[in-house]
Amino acid sequence: MYKVMGLDVGTKRIGIALSDFLLLTAQPCETIDRQPEEKAVEKIEKICKQNSVTKIVIGLPKNMNGTEGVQAEDCKNFQELLKEKMPDMEYIYEDERLTSRQAEGILALQGKKYTKNKGLVDLKSACIILQQYLDRAG
Repeated sequence: MYKVMGLDVGTKRIGIALSDFLLLTAQPCETIDRQPEEKAVEKIEKICKQNSVTKIVIGLPKNMNGTEGVQAEDCKNFQELLKEKMPDMEYIYEDERLTSRQAEGILALQGKKYTKNKGLVDLKSACIILQQYLDRAG
């Protein structure tokens, strides 16, 4: 039995979500600081080991016209760091257009104050990214 991890990689923070063992639902795990990147990669590796993760789904921020910009390149560079540390892991990119807005909407409906805690948005975005993948893969 294994789990899948979802990552919302931002410039400051990384939101992390984990699937259940049935690969049906995405659950929030935690938000970590991206800098220093070595520590972020080590933390992600530790979470993977503790949770029997075999796949990591990384949100790829595409432009609205479907092209990839600077942010997408940044995510791909971070994925390369992960791959150096965990070469046997399977990595999958998931289009993450508008997930932050969707996350903000969900948090607002739940009455959660996210404007002063952007980590909540990152965490919810990671869940949305992973859930999109699980829904399509299942």
